[in-house]
Amino acid sequence: MTIRLIVGLGNPGPEYEQTRHNAGFWLIDQLPVSLQRDKNFNALVGKTRIANQEVWLLEPQTFMNRSGQSVGAICRFYKITPDQVLVVHDELDIMPGIAKLKLGGSSGGHNGLKDITAALGTQDYWRLRIGIGHPRSLNLTQGVADFVLHRPRKEEQGPIDEAIANSLAVLPLLVEGKFPEAMMQLHTTK
Repeated sequence: MTIRLIVGLGNPGPEYEQTRHNAGFWLIDQLPVSLQRDKNFNALVGKTRIANQEVWLLEPQTFMNRSGQSVGAICRFYKITPDQVLVVHDELDIMPGIAKLKLGGSSGGHNGLKDITAALGTQDYWRLRIGIGHPRSLNLTQGVADFVLHRPRKEEQGPIDEAIANSLAVLPLLVEGKFPEAMMQLHTTK
């Protein structure tokens, strides 16, 4: 089992570019590939080589809660199975500076994951969760929806960027199917 598709989640448009909800886009944007708009998938799409393997990259251009449309379409077209999909997304339950990898599980209230699960017909796809913290854990009074649709504060942005860098470092292991090694490296990175 290897990763053939890496999906970065976010919302399209300049007004959302710097918001916490776009952490998945931020990771994809760090990869050395030019994404092109593909109307068939309603997404920005590119192909690159990681660990000497071809990997599709996808940034859905639907809004977050309709991300499954793009993911389902590209998976059907290229015959990519759910266990070959890595979805990169913001995670409220993890503090900034931390990234976690897991296979399957619930959406945890994340609307992008809910829609992808519905489109793929299973929860059994890989998730790379980029910690953004929760407004309560960061001593903020904002509601969750307001929180994810705003920019991180300066003291949060640096750790989020570090978590993305640590995540990029394990992508070759993930593409090669070395999931335990990738988890060990990512989960023990300080």
